[in-house]
Amino acid sequence: MDKPAFTPRVFSGIKPSGGLTLGNYLGAIKRFVGMQGGEFETIYCVVDMHAITVWQSPEDLRHATREVAAGYLAAGIDPDTSILFNQSRVSAHAELGWLFNCVARVGWMNRMTQFKDKAGKNAENVSLGLYAYPSLMAADILLYHATHVPVGEDQKQHVELTRDIANKFNHDYKVDFFPETVPVIEGPAMRVMNLRDGTKKMSKSGESDMERVNMTDDADTIAKKFKKSKTDPEVLPEEMEGLADRPEARNLVNIYAGLANMTGEAVLAEYGGQGWGKFKPALAELAVEQLAPISTEMKRLMDDPAEIDRIMAKGADKANEIAQPILDETFKIMGFVR
Repeated sequence: MDKPAFTPRVFSGIKPSGGLTLGNYLGAIKRFVGMQGGEFETIYCVVDMHAITVWQSPEDLRHATREVAAGYLAAGIDPDTSILFNQSRVSAHAELGWLFNCVARVGWMNRMTQFKDKAGKNAENVSLGLYAYPSLMAADILLYHATHVPVGEDQKQHVELTRDIANKFNHDYKVDFFPETVPVIEGPAMRVMNLRDGTKKMSKSGESDMERVNMTDDADTIAKKFKKSKTDPEVLPEEMEGLADRPEARNLVNIYAGLANMTGEAVLAEYGGQGWGKFKPALAELAVEQLAPISTEMKRLMDDPAEIDRIMAKGADKANEIAQPILDETFKIMGFVR
């Protein structure tokens, strides 16, 4: 029997755990915007239920949820083209998440490298949610029969787990109900690194604010951070291979490429052989041009939280129209009396 044809649909989300950075923009939001209005239906979520795998101040969680939504909107997510909402408004996420807890295997969870990294030596004391959240992530995706998920390399393992859960469900119940979701990993700046240490990922929680570019930074701050970013004494090479052992240099070239919609090779074709005195001001100018309008619009939106809430509530209604029938059919397949 032929497998069913699933609607080409993208789902992805960002966790509201305090502040959006350039890494979120280049690694996720800019790509989300680019996928709108094309071959895919696009569903973008603020995954606020994932945030509470570690304790959150309720006020901070509310603020961070709205800030991620503001970042989506300011960067160009159109709520009339894409569905935009926060996860906790659609209760089907939690319901399907529990069902998938009963499909996923403990051994699968034990292989999740992000849990090991986050829990460290404290694994016995972290929340059960931190351990089990990959099955909720699978529910987020499969609740909409999403066929594609734009993710960074560090999230690829979770999409592979989503495929495992879908395949086991389909096999156990002898159906072709859930699709095999494909991770979409592309672009030169998929993993944006720290501006002071090119071997570390740019993080919201780094010790110094100079390590990262925040999406709320104003033009002067953005320019200052790039001009003061760490480099090395060598000029830029002619080819990307010349950046292999130069993490800070490679990071800045990749950031330029991501902001300018160029390849790293194209950036070096223009700047190869030149020094940082030429390249860093050009990068700062490009970053200000791209990011400062987003920062300004985010501030405007955050000054009107009721508008953000209205947009997300409307998006949640649209999301629920897709999600609820899929959840209802899942319960039916599994034999629940409802």
